[in-house]
Amino acid sequence: MSVVAVIVLMWAVTYPARWLGLNLGRVNLPPFWLAFLGFVPVSVIAALIVPEVLGSAEWPRRLFACAVGGLIVWRSGHLAAGILGGFAAYWAVRILGG
Repeated sequence: MSVVAVIVLMWAVTYPARWLGLNLGRVNLPPFWLAFLGFVPVSVIAALIVPEVLGSAEWPRRLFACAVGGLIVWRSGHLAAGILGGFAAYWAVRILGG
């Protein structure tokens, strides 16, 4: 399959889904779908983070950092504070652990 065909097929799959997502702002969705869509960001973040944390050779450090970051987000409600706290915990454990 040629490169141009792959690009055209990728566009044909991606563009309608993105166009639909961007144009949903004018549609009044039922409460079920609004609640369903509320879980999408959490699911995407979990799908990105879990393989990186558990698939690593240093998974105990990363798991600890995720726990610290999640605790900070849960208690403070600030995502940026949780990310920074998770990174700080990771580097603290890494420096202290050698």
